[in-house]
Amino acid sequence: MDRVEENIRRLLDGRALEDPHDLCDFTLEEQNEATAAKGVAPTASPDYRPIVKTTVTYIVVGALINDDGEVLMMQEAKSSCAGKWYLPAGRVEPGEDILEGVKREVLEETGLEMEPTTLLMVECASGTWFRFVITGSITGGCLKTPKDADSESLQAKWIKDLGELNLRCNDIHTIIERARSYHARKDELWHGCVLPAVRPHQKLLLRLVVCIRKRSNNCVHILLSEKTEVHLPVCEINPTRNLHSTLKKFMSEIFGADLPAHKPHGILTVEHCGRPVATNDGLCLTILVSFRIPLEEVGIIDKYTWLEVSKQLGEDLLRRLPKNMTVPLHVIR
Repeated sequence: MDRVEENIRRLLDGRALEDPHDLCDFTLEEQNEATAAKGVAPTASPDYRPIVKTTVTYIVVGALINDDGEVLMMQEAKSSCAGKWYLPAGRVEPGEDILEGVKREVLEETGLEMEPTTLLMVECASGTWFRFVITGSITGGCLKTPKDADSESLQAKWIKDLGELNLRCNDIHTIIERARSYHARKDELWHGCVLPAVRPHQKLLLRLVVCIRKRSNNCVHILLSEKTEVHLPVCEINPTRNLHSTLKKFMSEIFGADLPAHKPHGILTVEHCGRPVATNDGLCLTILVSFRIPLEEVGIIDKYTWLEVSKQLGEDLLRRLPKNMTVPLHVIR
């Protein structure tokens, strides 16, 4: 009980867990078996392993806002989009963690040094493409001017009105809007500083913190797996399906085909390391999920159980359910 509550508190604080790395309740092999049992040919190799820039892509984006509400933009140098403007962004390199990647990209493309403060958003496509939007503060460097142009970018500017620019892509409007909202939040409720935690993973994993209230006493309960040792439920992310599909299949594995109404609220933690190269290129996303109906109306499969948590922890979990209290996860396709 104490260890479980400590783990949940670590996740609410954005910290990594220290559970054994082999805890996984729904592997790709098991997912394939479930798919084949329905007469459908599996699409994912059970031997899939994430390797940066080969079988998995991690993109980092720096969404930096100054005191005047201006956003840091850079002008592209690549031949495919030369002269157009975008947020400083790029791929995480082999042997690099997510924070190292975003600091490097911002420095290379704008000339400025940044100190990351929090994740603003995580986007995912197809189960093997992830984009991490990170904001922070400028700590040094010199803003890149046209005379500093190189293969990384032509120049960088602080911009108030994006309408002044020829953008490479309009997908950054949502990112910039969220970054500005975060920096102008003042007394509004937002999640705290949630940064990717450096912890090695060999696979792409999805960890669930599922909470529900019991009607008889109104206490908050969380879901646990008893498949091996007691732990929060974890499944392998299917590289051939989008993350919503992986989540739904995992929830159906736990609660049956008649899955009760539930809500994924967003991300509590991201764990990634990237070292040694091509060995620990996986990650683990922890998602907070809640049920709208009481515990008494939700059936679960044998290897899972509910645990009543302390009153204080229950209140802390409930405080993370409203909008902006977790890092949003956007599944693109």
